[in-house]
Amino acid sequence: MTVERPSRVIIDNVRPEVNGGRFPVKRAAGENVVVTADIFADGHDAVAVRLLYGRAGEEALDEVPMRPLANDRWQAEFPVAEPGSYWYTIRAWIDHFKTWQRDLKKKRDAGRDLAVDLEIGAGLLEEAAAGRDPDEAAVLRSWAGLLRKPESAGHGAAFALSPELEKQMARPPASRAVVYGKKLPVLVERERAAFSSWYEIFPRSCGASSGGHGTLRECERYLPEVAGMGFDIVYLPPIHPIGKTSRKGKNNSPGAEPGDPGSPWAIGSAAGGHKSVHPDLGAPADFEHFVAEASRLGLEVALDLAFQCSPDHPYVKEHPEWFKWRPDGTIQFAENPPKAYEDIVPFDFETPAWRELWEELRSIVLFWIGKGVRVFRADNPHTKPFAFWDWLIGEVRRDHPDVLFLSEAFTRPKVMYRLAKVGFSQSYTYFTWRNTKREITEYLTELTRTEVREFFRPNFWPNTPDILPEFLQLDGRPAFVIRLALAATLGSNYGIYGPVFELGLNKAEAGKEEYLDSEKYEVRDWDREGEPRLRALIGRINRIRRENRAFHSVNNLRFYDIDNESLIAYGKTTDDLSNVVLVVVNLDPFHVQSGWVTVPVEDLGIPADQPYLVFDLISQDKYLWQGGRNYVELHPDRLPVHIFRIHKRLRRETDFDYFM
Repeated sequence: MTVERPSRVIIDNVRPEVNGGRFPVKRAAGENVVVTADIFADGHDAVAVRLLYGRAGEEALDEVPMRPLANDRWQAEFPVAEPGSYWYTIRAWIDHFKTWQRDLKKKRDAGRDLAVDLEIGAGLLEEAAAGRDPDEAAVLRSWAGLLRKPESAGHGAAFALSPELEKQMARPPASRAVVYGKKLPVLVERERAAFSSWYEIFPRSCGASSGGHGTLRECERYLPEVAGMGFDIVYLPPIHPIGKTSRKGKNNSPGAEPGDPGSPWAIGSAAGGHKSVHPDLGAPADFEHFVAEASRLGLEVALDLAFQCSPDHPYVKEHPEWFKWRPDGTIQFAENPPKAYEDIVPFDFETPAWRELWEELRSIVLFWIGKGVRVFRADNPHTKPFAFWDWLIGEVRRDHPDVLFLSEAFTRPKVMYRLAKVGFSQSYTYFTWRNTKREITEYLTELTRTEVREFFRPNFWPNTPDILPEFLQLDGRPAFVIRLALAATLGSNYGIYGPVFELGLNKAEAGKEEYLDSEKYEVRDWDREGEPRLRALIGRINRIRRENRAFHSVNNLRFYDIDNESLIAYGKTTDDLSNVVLVVVNLDPFHVQSGWVTVPVEDLGIPADQPYLVFDLISQDKYLWQGGRNYVELHPDRLPVHIFRIHKRLRRETDFDYFM
């Protein structure tokens, strides 16, 4: 029995690594993958380490040396320029030549005789030559001869320690390297997966006449406004035919009155199903025109992916095996006791015909991709199997790597995280209900400072058609500005439920976090010129986000100390510190709050005795600060937020105007 010689090198605690490599870490095109690991060996020999990486399915690879940090921790990084699937692993070995060089230098500095040591080095060169091509081997052998010349021991030592020789001997010996036992996957998506702003709008409420059902063509009239506010994704709730059976009326009442349009999420009628456009919205060609017009304005269209049906959906008659049926012969409608959704029936994902069901649902996604859609928001994905999403998203990405999926899942944390792991590009979060400094700090620390950051991309929504949070019910404009500023600057992906948020509307059903007269159940005629309008401020904040690359990431978030629990302060920087931003928000929508914020000037490369300029990107006000602690004061009725750009050096000590 032949037993291979075990390696002396240990590779452990590799990061990032999601579920032992079962799921990929996520990056956007243009980002780097930073890899760290604990790598060590017995004894005192030097260790050499390489990070290997490549495209999925390809054996050809690139490699980069890993550098030691401290306490046997090593680090390296590699770029991912294009969307697709990648992999990486680590190779390490005992580097006898580097060990020899290290010890030779110590002996030389101590004045020791080096003749024997140079002979040992020559032997290492000859050993390495045995595995090289003829030309390289000849060079290494000639260098070995130089080390053996007794008359030039001093010269030989200098040559032995030269960078040129070290570079030539940096390759791993084939029989001694150990490779980490896994090829760890990386999913790289286009930049919009990491940085985006969403605006949700119901096309049926875009009618030209008061109370009339709007069309997609009429909704196009609002696209310039959405683009003008700096959004890049316009998100449409389901645009499909709506069932009549058990149709819900205004405010989710169980009985619809004549003319009530029903919930867009009750998909399917005699007019068609998931591959059809509601006749009152227009024809399929109108949707394609809508997508084209949005694209012309720099907008992408996100479509709601609601895998559920009305009892009137053609699927119910054509494929009754895809649904659950009750003992009395009626179809099982959706329930979340005590809530009942009689107008919606879920698919039975445990049906024996599950393969056919999965294939049909995939065809829905591919159908709308064919109509120009590249972004999907999945409704209640946590009520469908994880394995289904893993398969579906993988199937779609195989041929359409530019398609993005947003998970709408206000559910248990581990369920939300699993959905992200199986492929969703972005995810809804609990931000909607995190209001105090402690709540925000603890939650964002979890999202950005733990392993969650490697696979979960948060998308912060202050409100949705389903949720009018209690904080937004407290007061008018200040509460909306506070939540807008937090959503847009804490995260790199955020969205708003469009006209409702823009107009600062906050009428709720009594005792609930739900909108009164919700647009989910009726056509609304929004007074888009009403007060308080937030359109200008939204546009300015979106412009600030676009122009300052520090806001294009969420994982660069750092919270700063500030001595007032009603104020929260945090900063973001680019890797090279060329863009440094500081945000301070008054979390109290009723009262003026002030405090002293501690800026980590040393980390930002600012000498403690050097003045620096902080420029408020919203108000255009300028302040000259010095040192770490500086005073701030925020009035909720004026503007409850500072978004500062920090300028580390002034061109002239008294010149502030050039920042304009």
